[in-house]
Amino acid sequence: MYDGSRLTAVMMCGAGHSGSTLLGMILGSHSDAFYMGEGGKARYLGDEKKPLRKRVCKICGEDCPVWAGFEWDGETPLYAQVAAHVGKPVIIDSTKDEGWIEARAAEVRSSGGTPVLLMLSRDGRAVVNSRLRKYPDRDPVGQIQAWVDKMAAADALFEAFEGPKMRVRYEDLAENSATTIEVLCRLIGVDYQAGMANFAAVEHHVLGGNSGTQFIAARSRFDDPDEAFVSLGSRTRDYYENHSGRIELDLRWKTEMKPEHLALFEQMAATANAPFQWGE
Repeated sequence: MYDGSRLTAVMMCGAGHSGSTLLGMILGSHSDAFYMGEGGKARYLGDEKKPLRKRVCKICGEDCPVWAGFEWDGETPLYAQVAAHVGKPVIIDSTKDEGWIEARAAEVRSSGGTPVLLMLSRDGRAVVNSRLRKYPDRDPVGQIQAWVDKMAAADALFEAFEGPKMRVRYEDLAENSATTIEVLCRLIGVDYQAGMANFAAVEHHVLGGNSGTQFIAARSRFDDPDEAFVSLGSRTRDYYENHSGRIELDLRWKTEMKPEHLALFEQMAATANAPFQWGE
């Protein structure tokens, strides 16, 4: 139980579509931890001007036992309020906005807690392919440049961050799950629990984030997955409906990414992607 004196806040920087929902659910499967999802969406709870998917739990919807009725005034230290609400001393947030992370980290430090920063990376080709799958009408040039710029901003934040921090590769998390999770637990200051890798067996209540990974968790919780709030689009339904439910390395980009987009990525982002390139 959280006694108000030992808050640890784990935050993530990096680009979206890099596995942050998966990582959050894994860490949130620890008995002392709670994964908020994208904590920045706590600003939208109860705001009927926002789309429903942005202001309710992505798994439970409006009747969530955690988020229904939760209110944040934007000034009260958010993670401490959530920790007291759920009774857990470790709060995980995958909001990747640099300004948000800096503000929340300062908030945690000022109250005597410990902010932890994870910089999550993934082969940029996989990230861009995922974004083009989700937003097929968007300009590939813009998507590639956005990834390059986001990773540069995240790296600058990571380098300047004072406190426990670690670079995490999505591919390492997927291929060497137990070892990566053990190292992360030591960094965070909790005992490793073998069941963390079985993230879908744990009840999660998340704001925002990747619907596919959330569907995997909801599928094991509801007899009928259609009872969950989360839904899948036509371009991802087959993949996630046939997913094993275990941690798996997603390399769809290798078969999905158009040759012209691969060539464009190589032209624009080969240098930026060199530290993150996987499998070649």
